Amino acid sequence: MSSDTRFDPASADARWQNAWDKAQTFRADSNSDKPKSYVLEMFPYPSGRIHIGHVRNYTMGDVLARYKKATGHEVLHPMGWDAFGMPAENAAMEKGVHPGGWTRDNIEHMKAQLKRLGFALDWSRELATCEPDYYGHEQALFIDLYEAGLVYRKESEVNWDPVDMTVLANEQVIDGKGWRSGAEVEKRKLNQWFLKITDFAEELLEGLGSLDNWPDKVRLMQENWIGKSKGLEFSFDLSSGDRLPVYTTRPDTIFGASFVAVAADHPVAQSLDSGEAKAFIAECKKGGTTAAELETAEKLGFDTGITAKHPFTGADLPVFIANFVLMDYGTGAIMAVPGHDQRDFEFATKYGLPIPRVVAPSVDDADKPFDGEAEAGEGVIVNSDFLDGMDVEAAKREIIRRIEDQGRGTGKTVWRLRDWGVSRQRYWGTPIPFIHCEKCGVVPAPKDSLPITLPEDVDFQTPGNPLLRHPTWSQVDCPKCGGKAERETDTLDTFVDSSWYFLRFASQPADKPFDAEEVAKWLPVEQYIGGVEHAILHLLYARFWTRALAHMGQIEVKEPFASLFTQGMVTHETYSRKEGGKTVYYAPDEISREAEQALLTADGGEVEIGRVIKMSKSKKNVVDPDTIVDTYGADAVRWFMLSDSPPERDLPWSEAGIEGCSRFVHRLWRLFSAHDAGATGGDKSLDRKTHQTVAAVADDIEALGFNKAVARIYELTGAIEKAVSSASRSAAIRTLAQLVAPMMPHLAEEAWAAMGQEGLIAEAPWPQVDPALLIEDEVTIAVQHKGKLRDTLTAPKGASNEDLEAMALASEKVQRSIDGADIRKIIVVPDRLVNIVT
Repeated sequence: MSSDTRFDPASADARWQNAWDKAQTFRADSNSDKPKSYVLEMFPYPSGRIHIGHVRNYTMGDVLARYKKATGHEVLHPMGWDAFGMPAENAAMEKGVHPGGWTRDNIEHMKAQLKRLGFALDWSRELATCEPDYYGHEQALFIDLYEAGLVYRKESEVNWDPVDMTVLANEQVIDGKGWRSGAEVEKRKLNQWFLKITDFAEELLEGLGSLDNWPDKVRLMQENWIGKSKGLEFSFDLSSGDRLPVYTTRPDTIFGASFVAVAADHPVAQSLDSGEAKAFIAECKKGGTTAAELETAEKLGFDTGITAKHPFTGADLPVFIANFVLMDYGTGAIMAVPGHDQRDFEFATKYGLPIPRVVAPSVDDADKPFDGEAEAGEGVIVNSDFLDGMDVEAAKREIIRRIEDQGRGTGKTVWRLRDWGVSRQRYWGTPIPFIHCEKCGVVPAPKDSLPITLPEDVDFQTPGNPLLRHPTWSQVDCPKCGGKAERETDTLDTFVDSSWYFLRFASQPADKPFDAEEVAKWLPVEQYIGGVEHAILHLLYARFWTRALAHMGQIEVKEPFASLFTQGMVTHETYSRKEGGKTVYYAPDEISREAEQALLTADGGEVEIGRVIKMSKSKKNVVDPDTIVDTYGADAVRWFMLSDSPPERDLPWSEAGIEGCSRFVHRLWRLFSAHDAGATGGDKSLDRKTHQTVAAVADDIEALGFNKAVARIYELTGAIEKAVSSASRSAAIRTLAQLVAPMMPHLAEEAWAAMGQEGLIAEAPWPQVDPALLIEDEVTIAVQHKGKLRDTLTAPKGASNEDLEAMALASEKVQRSIDGADIRKIIVVPDRLVNIVT
């Protein structure tokens, strides 16, 4: 092989990427008789540039996909684009461009970036959710779900931005204002489309038990989101003569109730005529309704003047309208127990209401005061009449029994999970395939009219949904009666687009969303990789769609992802300084580091080095993958992504780290250049090390322990470098190239070709392991004299005491230490130690 000691990534990367494309190396063949392996990373939103977090995510999946191919699997490893959504419409408003053009330009740029990193992707299956050949099939599936009774339309309260004239998700309401416009958000009631995910609540909960290869934290998050709870629904008698139903998961605390609260939309609240009540209700309609906001917002109430009679004590409890009670949850009314619920505690403190203790660590703590906050309520029941001394579960059962005996209520299982509202009042999304007819009502669009495509001639200068303002797009004949009708102008939530894309990757017929037989060949996805921020919504919705399609008989698989891995983030320190009273952040490429100092290159001024945190555009602590690849090559970047940190933990980015990876690339190239196909002679120790490394790296990749595999490759590299030229050394060098091929594919291809090996290393089988060489038949023996280590010996495992004594005494280092002294005794610990006493 050539003695050239420099590897040129700039030429090698492009050359081998072209070779893979030409050979269609990574194109999946559904008809192959090899075992199937579907490796998938969550597809990106085409924002315009990939970030370094994408690189880490896709490198992990790529290593696994290449390894699976090498071990004889037919691998499906596709890529596509989650391409609908608000950022494109925002760009249209701010830059005067069309969302479609902006999105497709971004896709082309990001695709080129991904290709530069040499990912083993089947680009023949590329899809973008904004293209009619994808979303038309989504419309067909939505109609199927409707016909199966899993889609409905109802009036629902929404967050309305009066400036942008659109519905906002709870997460888009910040401090009561629209995230983009800054306008005070209003609560409005609109007719919205819903998917009946609640029909599958029990299935989705039980299904978590089968997902052994999902992180425990993700399963727990989904379990809590689904939120199955057993409690009590019962009614208070009101002073107004009505009955007020409430639901509680803690009926054991009923003696601690000191007030009752209803939502602003509750009939009790709506029945009040006073101007003060109406003003308070209007105030409640401002602000978001996320759990986080309800927890942190100031608790506000309005005393209705109505009282509720306690079912056991007969006490009259005041009834308030409260801003933290929602009509959509439970009955829209609560029994408030301030001693054991923090929101109730804050409300009671603000309005001077009693805060009784009804649960304590022991009966002796019945009068223990509260220390500024509610207590969760674990322990025994106190101050509760006939419940005193019971544990929580026993008290729950007793209260439910007594309430049922009174005919006042019943034990009931409820779910936190709510049906999924999928309506969005915006343009850049999948048009909902329904038609509104005054005579026939809401009618699904005929399947042969799909896809219903978005009009191109739209205006984004006026806030609101352009589909509503379009002069002709919504006008259509009713498919039932033929009369004049209007299309639905809402579009689907983008989470719908990502709830079935993995099925379309597996099968892409032109005339239907997928072919069930093809899907069955690939699904479930063997390994799914993505951020833990998608632990609930995306993953829950994808599980729901899969089960719903199975329920309709369209597919057989019920769980889409057999194994889930949530990778850590890539992090970086921040650089900032105060300028004009404001904190200004600087990007890493604007900074020069000198020891513990950071200087702004532009003016030489010192900047403050901040904490290592998640990379973000606002803090400018991002590194550009293109710049790094330009400087170091794709393989050094990929190697850095796999090194040091366990893949589930955050990975701190550092210049020293990437430079070290680049040096290792060149170190490997020098070693590969030393391959000598004509070398003779064997080295059993190196053979054993090589085969042990092959087996261990395989296990590490299978377990996604990439940092462990990297460490083993470093060890083998060092062992090869120390070995003398032999056939064993040359074989080890070839094997090393195969081991690094999933991680450093360009370098490995270059070395494989230079060694004169046939074909592409990307298509070569994983090295075979000799099981006999995995067993250690030699051991390292320590030789001590005068309590100090004098030498180490390599001896056959199980060597006799006499042989070990002879080997120890034959050592020159040991003889120098003994220096002619009389040997009093020799102590041998088999396979471990020889201790010489003089």
